[in-house]
Amino acid sequence: MVKKICCIGAGYVGGPTMAVIALKCPSIEVVVADISVDRITAWNSDLLPIYEPGLEDVVKKCRGVNLFFSTDTEKHISEADIIFVSVNTPTKTCGIGAGKAADLTYWESAARMIADVAKSDKIVVEKSTVPVKTAEAIEKILTHNSKGINFQVLSNPEFLAEGTAIQDLFYPDRVLIGGRETPGGQKAIETLKEVYSNWVPEDRIITANLWSAELSKLAANAFLAQRISSVNAISALCEATGADITVVADAVGKNTSIGPEFLSASVGFGGSCFQKDILNLVYLCECHGLSEVALYWKHVVQMNDYQKDEVCRAWVVASMFNAVSDKKIAILGFAFKKDTGDTRETAAIDVCKGLLREKAEISIYDPHVTEDQIQRDLTMNKFDWDHPIHLQQMSPSPVKQVTVTWDAYEATKGAHGICILTEWDEFKQLDYKKIYDNMKKPAFLFDGRNVVDPEKLREIGFIVYSIGRPLDAWLKHIPLTEDDKRKRVKHF
Repeated sequence: MVKKICCIGAGYVGGPTMAVIALKCPSIEVVVADISVDRITAWNSDLLPIYEPGLEDVVKKCRGVNLFFSTDTEKHISEADIIFVSVNTPTKTCGIGAGKAADLTYWESAARMIADVAKSDKIVVEKSTVPVKTAEAIEKILTHNSKGINFQVLSNPEFLAEGTAIQDLFYPDRVLIGGRETPGGQKAIETLKEVYSNWVPEDRIITANLWSAELSKLAANAFLAQRISSVNAISALCEATGADITVVADAVGKNTSIGPEFLSASVGFGGSCFQKDILNLVYLCECHGLSEVALYWKHVVQMNDYQKDEVCRAWVVASMFNAVSDKKIAILGFAFKKDTGDTRETAAIDVCKGLLREKAEISIYDPHVTEDQIQRDLTMNKFDWDHPIHLQQMSPSPVKQVTVTWDAYEATKGAHGICILTEWDEFKQLDYKKIYDNMKKPAFLFDGRNVVDPEKLREIGFIVYSIGRPLDAWLKHIPLTEDDKRKRVKHF
């Protein structure tokens, strides 16, 4: 019987997952351990380190009862029956596989710590997204340092969507548990299955071998990202022909074999998983000699990069007379999606950096992203966000061309143009007549999430660009420069 669970890693996956396990399994002591004093302090405070609807209520019900947050990682590893490992698996920034392969440094460190301090048999659960065959490497580290202790390694990938993570944990589509096809491995699977059975119907708990479980997570994210890139590719054709992507996507989504999910055209996908996992998949395919398969998935990322570049350069810059130097551009929304404060790989970073290269003045408003986080994101190198050592060493140096405000009307005051980059519900309710009256004219609005009604805004006086929808008469006559044409071709 499981009496204690320890999770190494107090991030977006570890914290919410353990909070729900504690709520649903009151007889089990659950500890979330992390080396970051600041993060653990935040988890023990009234201001949690991450924003997720419903999370605060769950934490407050369990914290101090059977849910604890601690920096004493070794103690809790030693006492736990099951150890979840939910540490970063960032993209490598140097060496073999740089820019694609997963860096398993933090995972290896966690495995060695477990082996060093364990005094009884343990079930070690991969909760991080890892490359196929990672469990095999972890098993070797644990086995060769075991001191006679038996370790069973399971893969239990998370399938959470930020913004709905708590509901996803309460009512999961599926819980996947992969383990060795040995008596010990099967027993470990059943042990973890019993934990989830406290609230998850048995027919939603899937068991598999380790390799299938590990690959399923990468494959799921790749498929979802591919849908986004696909609808964005069609949105570009809609703009060129006068079709409306909202109509096309609705018609396509009505096909029950396809469904409507992830068919909203946008400025591009973001978040901590999609790009990282696809690049990891590309690297794995290349390593196994599957070059054509690797190229297929690489194009999903290239399409996403194209979409972000297109919004910044071919529409914002081109429509504003190919000159945004010293012009104020208001950015509404910096998080990668609504209902989260997460900015990892958000499309807003690429769009803002593109505008900064053009010497624009940027004013940013997001209801749940701090100024420090925005400034850090805009000064950080690609992939550094996922390496804790970089974040610990980095105090953001403010970008002079960037101001951050906590008011949408202040952000847009005196602006030449507005870019909506996150689909926050409040952006649908703004008084756009008031905004228009306080902007420079002509006033441009670039809706990268199809949040607003373009016709209503045109009646106010805005020149509107809305992803995948018929273009404003102004925008139809903007000629592409030769450089624009070359850059479009370069993507493919």
